[in-house]
Amino acid sequence: MRSVRARAALGATVVVACALAAAGLAVLLVLRANLTDQAGLQAEVTAREVAGQLALDVPYDRLDVRDEEDRPVQVTDEDGRVVAVSKNLEAVSGTGTDRVTPVPAASPSPSATEGNGDGDVNRDDSGTGKGDDSARADRDDSGNDDDNDGDDDRHGDRDGDDDGPTASADPGRGEVSTDDPDFVNGTATVDGERADYRFATVEATNGAGLTLTVHAGAPLAAEQRAVASVRGAMLVGLPVVLLVVAGVTWLVTRRALRPVEGIRSELAAITASRDLSRRVPEPASRDEVARLARTTNETLTALEDSVERQRRFVADASHELRSPIASLRTQLEVGAAHPELLDVPGAVADTVRLQALAADLLLLARLDAGERPGTARTDLGALMHEEVSQRTGDRIPVAVSVPEGGGFEVTGSRAQLARVLGNLLDNAERHARGSVAVAVRAERGGVAVEVTDDGDGVPETERERVFARFVRLDDARTRDEGGAGLGLAIARDVAERHGGRLTVADAREGGARFTLWLPGAG
Repeated sequence: MRSVRARAALGATVVVACALAAAGLAVLLVLRANLTDQAGLQAEVTAREVAGQLALDVPYDRLDVRDEEDRPVQVTDEDGRVVAVSKNLEAVSGTGTDRVTPVPAASPSPSATEGNGDGDVNRDDSGTGKGDDSARADRDDSGNDDDNDGDDDRHGDRDGDDDGPTASADPGRGEVSTDDPDFVNGTATVDGERADYRFATVEATNGAGLTLTVHAGAPLAAEQRAVASVRGAMLVGLPVVLLVVAGVTWLVTRRALRPVEGIRSELAAITASRDLSRRVPEPASRDEVARLARTTNETLTALEDSVERQRRFVADASHELRSPIASLRTQLEVGAAHPELLDVPGAVADTVRLQALAADLLLLARLDAGERPGTARTDLGALMHEEVSQRTGDRIPVAVSVPEGGGFEVTGSRAQLARVLGNLLDNAERHARGSVAVAVRAERGGVAVEVTDDGDGVPETERERVFARFVRLDDARTRDEGGAGLGLAIARDVAERHGGRLTVADAREGGARFTLWLPGAG
């Protein structure tokens, strides 16, 4: 997709779809868990009601379970035999046994416990009660412990060891277990209808000491219907919500990107017309698009200024080059016609001036192209001494003050730094009346070089303009034919590219004081 709007709409739709799917799944799981817990609670209530009847020795055939048509009940003894079931229960699964037909057994009754001094009711395989002597005989014949061991074979250690009580004790006689019931999902068929149920298992011990297990179920139909309804609503509503999200995202993105399209179309028009004075529309908002428009206009302003400077530079360079070239041509033409009138020194001077101007223009072109300064270490004190010693033709001697001990190293291009010092000395020689002084010193983690003269100085209102290209202050500075107005511009440009600065102020003795500061090499 090449459209930002389409990508934004698709991305928002996918994110919302994932979020809704996760939220819907969580809702379904929580809803199912809550409804299942409710069904389990209903099953536990029914199981405890039946278990309470068993603990009170209610006969199996008189248990109040026939009215619980929607809650199937199954009662098993210690051997897993079914002793009682609810009415119309035809099949069951999940309770440990799928039998729904009670085995013939004698229900516990007060008469069954009267013949036993300790209240135990012993039954044979058919469930018929016996006396104590007969029970002991049966146990002795089978090699089991007598009644004095209690119920270890049923509820104690199954390996026959007498290690003390088990982890979970059985309920006492005539009591219902207070432990949390076990829950399991299963199915049951009641009156020919098969359905899912939540079964709770509760144990109870009757007066005869027989532990019975009650499995009671509660239907899960309501839970299944609720979950199915919510799931269906989600499946129907999710596509609608996603369509709304996609549509809203498309419209909002389209509205948000409308200013961007205006910026693009205006830039295309500027490119086609090459009119850099035009500007893109800026929205009234303070968002990213408005900042983009302002930045674009600032870039156009800088570009327009750069193009204008380039035009002025070409025009000024053409003008400055035309004068020495015209003068040199005139002298050569006169010399060709009248050799005795040829001004050789003037021709040489014009040639030197033309060469210096060409060198300045070439250096400015390299600087504008982004030429990086070098990384060599240069001692400005030694470099200043070297520059002054080479200026044998100056009309005014230069007084140099460099403290002993050195420590004036800077990092950069030695040739460009020498050019800066030479341009400052040329400017001072051109405008001084009788003295030019140079001082080098350490200052604020760098090296400062001061070049002063006793000329007319630079007016405060012109102290920034003097560093512009091809600018010569005719009123405040003596103009001669040796300067083209590029020396100070080159000096400041080189200083700034070396991380320094070049400023001008009034000297104490009158005149101008140019201060060059460069960061130290350390």
